[in-house]
Amino acid sequence: MPQTITDDLFHELALTLIPSIGPQITRQLMSYGGSAKNVLLMPPGKLRRIPGVGPKMVASLTGPERVTALSRAEKDLRQAEKEGVEILFYTSKRYPNRLKLIADAPVILYYQGPADLNAPKIVALVGTRQSTEYGREQTERIVQGLVPHQPLVVSGLAYGIDILAHRAALQEGLPTVGVMATGLDVIYPAAHRKTAEKMREVGGLLTEFPFGTGPDRYNFPQRNRIITGLADGTVVVEAAIKGGALITAELALSYDRDVLAVPGNLGSLASEGCNALIKNNKAAIYTEPRDLEIILNWDAALHSGKFKPAPTYSPDDFSPDEFALIAVLAAAPGREAQMDDLAWRAQLAIHAVAALLLGLEFRGVVRALPGKKFVLA
Repeated sequence: MPQTITDDLFHELALTLIPSIGPQITRQLMSYGGSAKNVLLMPPGKLRRIPGVGPKMVASLTGPERVTALSRAEKDLRQAEKEGVEILFYTSKRYPNRLKLIADAPVILYYQGPADLNAPKIVALVGTRQSTEYGREQTERIVQGLVPHQPLVVSGLAYGIDILAHRAALQEGLPTVGVMATGLDVIYPAAHRKTAEKMREVGGLLTEFPFGTGPDRYNFPQRNRIITGLADGTVVVEAAIKGGALITAELALSYDRDVLAVPGNLGSLASEGCNALIKNNKAAIYTEPRDLEIILNWDAALHSGKFKPAPTYSPDDFSPDEFALIAVLAAAPGREAQMDDLAWRAQLAIHAVAALLLGLEFRGVVRALPGKKFVLA
């Protein structure tokens, strides 16, 4: 379904195209301005009163860089409309819910494809670019084991394990999304163009980088946080003792996401990283599909024949702000959350969150704990 180009989306995109405005300050500006349009029309004096906004940033938001960003946003929106690209600002209802829960989530995403970024089950498969025959076999075996659950398979479109995961998913009829370190119009590596085109049709391509962005080496670590942030869990198939796959695993752990690793032969350089993750208790061992099912709480599906989600709350019974808090708490059932963290993840003002939580506590939806911590009741 084509995306409706709105005035809000135009200004949201323009705000992200101002070079000196990063994700953290974008959220800060939005919390004070209320909308991207308000931020971009805000007078210098008012901007200077926002914490973290200095003279250089005020100049960027009110001077030539602002004009350039508005012009670029208009051009990029036309290109997105022509090519069927959906642009998702972090406040959009279609922005991936799992990704929204990580503190350094991108504020803008460019997406092309029919796959559901909020699918009930999402798993990331990653590994070394220098994969072996063993890695290929294990990747295909893992993907075949996923078929009963019909999850979305996420990886990074790179050489080695990444592209093997995408191709295995396509072969098995599973939707698969490639997270790119370039703009959507720059397929890298070019050798994977044919697979990427197929993914556009039955899966998807996703990036935080605007059109025309090339494969800068600094973009790849940024790309990795999206891979792990999108998924319920990450499976590392092969990984050297140093490299991108291990960094991705560490990112997943920092986001409280589950990590599994496929063990390899002792002495195999391609498996040193996986073996180390298992040895240091940073990853659960993956030997069969049931390992993943148990870790991600998918095992009930095999016994019942269908996935049984936990009881959920209906948005019809709550205000949008109340439901935003419930969604954050529901994303990690049983886990306590600090009030400040809840405010950040739900993108709500801290004073508003205190009142909302009190109301939800009276209704028996949340339970207050010592230290300004809360959990779903």
